[in-house]
Amino acid sequence: MMKRAGRGACAPLVLGAMVLLAAAPARAEVQMPVVELGAGMYRIEAEVAYTMQTRQLGLMNRRSMPAQHGMVFVFPMDAGHCMWMKNTLLPLSVAFLDAQGRLINVEDMQPQTEDNHCAAAPARYALEMNLGWFKERGLKRGDQIRGIDRLPQAR
Repeated sequence: MMKRAGRGACAPLVLGAMVLLAAAPARAEVQMPVVELGAGMYRIEAEVAYTMQTRQLGLMNRRSMPAQHGMVFVFPMDAGHCMWMKNTLLPLSVAFLDAQGRLINVEDMQPQTEDNHCAAAPARYALEMNLGWFKERGLKRGDQIRGIDRLPQAR
């Protein structure tokens, strides 16, 4: 038989649990769907950030990313979306894409900065890859990213 503690006996335990939760890393392990995209002859394995929570989390706190991996951000509407690198440890390049998956512009972003990197025209998607990925493959404005049609709708 369990002995029931007095009314105030649980308070230190609850307070201790709250302190542990507050000290936990800000980045909870959130599982994002993965989709295969293509750019020219290159295959991309991209995590999909399509909810407000996953778009805000992005690639924060990651220490490495394989060469053909990235993250695609799905926005609810075409707009001049901007990205920044707060709490992001990897140098990245972001390609802004229109609703059909055509490349609008690419911006290079340095880790842990708060500079805005924005689409040069209304964009529906942003694809983040390791720094220099798009340039090294000769991708430029107007090039098509395949697989965009398989992405979930933004929420």
